Amino acid sequence: MGNGEARVRGFAARAGGWSARHRWAAVGIWVLFVVLAVGLGSAAGRVDVKDSDQLKGETHTAARIIEDAGIDEPAGESVLIQARGGGLKATDAEFRSAVTAVVSAVEGTGEVTDVTSPYDTKTISKDGRSALVQFDMRGAADTAGERVEPVLKAVEGVQKDHASLRIEEIGGASMMKTFDDAFGDDFKKAEYSAVPVALGILLIAFGALVAALLPVALAVTAIMATMGLMGLVSHLQPMSDTANSVMLLVGMAVGVDYCLFYLRREREEREAGHDAQTALRIAAATSGRAIVVSGVTVCVAMAGMLFTGLAEFEAMGLASLMVVAVAMVGSVTVLPALLSLLGGRVEKGRIPFLRRRKRGGSQDSRFWTAVLRRVLARPVIAVAVAAGALLAITAPALGMKTQQFTLDQEFGDSLPIVQTYNRLNEAFPGGSEPAEVVVKADDINAPEVKSALADFRDRAISSGASRGPVEIKLHDTQNVAFVYVPLVGGSDQDKAGASLDTLRDEVRPATLGRVDGVEAPITGQIAGSKDFNDQLAGAVVPVFAFVVVFAFALMLLSFRSLTIALTSIVLNLLSVGAAYGILVAVFQHGWGASLVGAEGVGAIITWLPLFLFVILFGLSMDYHVFVVSRIREARLRGLETKDAIRHGVVTTAGVVTSAAVIMVAVFAIFGTLSMQSMKQMGVGLAAAVLIDATIIRGVLLPAVMALLGERNWYLPKWLHRLPDLTHDEAPQAVVAGQGARDDEGEPVRV
Repeated sequence: MGNGEARVRGFAARAGGWSARHRWAAVGIWVLFVVLAVGLGSAAGRVDVKDSDQLKGETHTAARIIEDAGIDEPAGESVLIQARGGGLKATDAEFRSAVTAVVSAVEGTGEVTDVTSPYDTKTISKDGRSALVQFDMRGAADTAGERVEPVLKAVEGVQKDHASLRIEEIGGASMMKTFDDAFGDDFKKAEYSAVPVALGILLIAFGALVAALLPVALAVTAIMATMGLMGLVSHLQPMSDTANSVMLLVGMAVGVDYCLFYLRREREEREAGHDAQTALRIAAATSGRAIVVSGVTVCVAMAGMLFTGLAEFEAMGLASLMVVAVAMVGSVTVLPALLSLLGGRVEKGRIPFLRRRKRGGSQDSRFWTAVLRRVLARPVIAVAVAAGALLAITAPALGMKTQQFTLDQEFGDSLPIVQTYNRLNEAFPGGSEPAEVVVKADDINAPEVKSALADFRDRAISSGASRGPVEIKLHDTQNVAFVYVPLVGGSDQDKAGASLDTLRDEVRPATLGRVDGVEAPITGQIAGSKDFNDQLAGAVVPVFAFVVVFAFALMLLSFRSLTIALTSIVLNLLSVGAAYGILVAVFQHGWGASLVGAEGVGAIITWLPLFLFVILFGLSMDYHVFVVSRIREARLRGLETKDAIRHGVVTTAGVVTSAAVIMVAVFAIFGTLSMQSMKQMGVGLAAAVLIDATIIRGVLLPAVMALLGERNWYLPKWLHRLPDLTHDEAPQAVVAGQGARDDEGEPVRV
């Protein structure tokens, strides 16, 4: 074999070596890739997930019928007119006067159509104290919030003239405007603040502006390139705004982490006395390899979302997978080139009060050195205490309840429109979110179809599923009818779900189901939630199995140790379980909810558990692979397992802590958003990363490995035929041109 550089194997090492030698070419290729991706993506445009593709089942069928018929459903609005106290009734003259004034006022804006009086539609509450004036907004439903303000002002004007009544507007357009005004900037603030937060933490970690800017620059360019790729890929797999936000979140986390791992190792080797080129080669062969293993594992985890069958999840999974892959490739290609170009200038822009750093010595963490001394001295106690604590934190997850959030659960009662929503549901159970039966027939005006529609309306009430009024809207040209059925149970999703089951299983088969050629899928908020839950429940086992099995296989092939692969999976599952437990304790039971500015809403948003599992299982591999790789590297140098554990954990403590602080900070930003579902996501991710980087990697992992001793590197003989993906050798192989060898002169393979 020739020089040391020729002996280093593996994609990361070869890519890093090539980039360092052809630095301008590597930087130019990366810039060209980012520019082309952004340009082509912008030119192609992004195709978003359509309503008809969001879910399978009846919700999908209903959306397809509406889409095929070319019907644009308008944004419906209601004005609740309600007596204050126990005085007026809907039959009183003053009440009638207010109804007339509301009808005239909203019609006068010119922004509405199909205004109906409660005296015609019988939308008067059972106690006679409340009534609904209903109408539709003109124009497209998705932009109705931009045109509803004159209508809201007209209703406010009527309210001023009728102090004895409560007159409030609610509906799709008014809610859209209210939430855009109150929370529209939430996501933008979160996305924009992620970069400066990460940069600030990196400045503290590196103490130099140039070194801190590199990880942020890599993450931002990876995100930009992925946004462009999303536009291209969306023509095959539609994307969404949610997928874009998740991609940004994951991209910032892994982009900064991967660069941080690489950069810290390169600096460490230079401070240990190696020249710049040797330090780069060592970083490529060690941290570069860890980045590739971690990146591939994260990609596999993200790919698990593709098995849900839910278009939104598929979009999130594919977008996250792409940004991780782009960040991984950038870390092992353009980053070495930039470090080679900068050389010592990577230390430019030193922060004065952070100047003091050890030179030519260890960067070991004093805190983790002290912790490791105790953990390795008494590993049994450490395992018992750490595992016991995590299992105790996980325990509340056994009672996890998931559901789609109602308006008051999502936003609390801080907004007047949420209080209106609650009053409307109390007076007209299910009226704010009725079930919608989409009836498609060969001839919607055929006598048997009209008879079945009338029969359905009567039986919906007589069955107890609805208290009415049941409204029927005909679209003669398209031979489609919409039947709106307020469900008994209202905002209580369990009771409303039972009413929906009655409609689907009893009322529909006995009425519309008897007419040949009629399709009558039932959709709406409650139906969509039920269909989503059913589909998600069916996806849990395949997704969990796919992620766990493939992550296990990747760890087995990357470390050639059955023990490492098994403990990796168990520790990651324990980390995810602890995150579930914290979510349930805080958001379902309300324990300490006020500490994070949240409320105990009695449930976890339906999509979060599976989403968290996939994201956390992938991201937690960052730290695990990085720490275990360093332990394996020390073992390759000939250290005993316990000494290798101490060396691996302590020397990686600084970079893992910095990376964890960045992730926690970025995720915690989402915990500050106003929506409870976003708070749950932010708190769950932040808590899991914090637990993973401290209890799991700092205590439980070294304690378990210390107990296992040499069994950590166990690989049964029948598995020796597996492909060897370990590739890269110890740093000595890079420096001296030959790997560590055993007593018989054979290379050490751990």
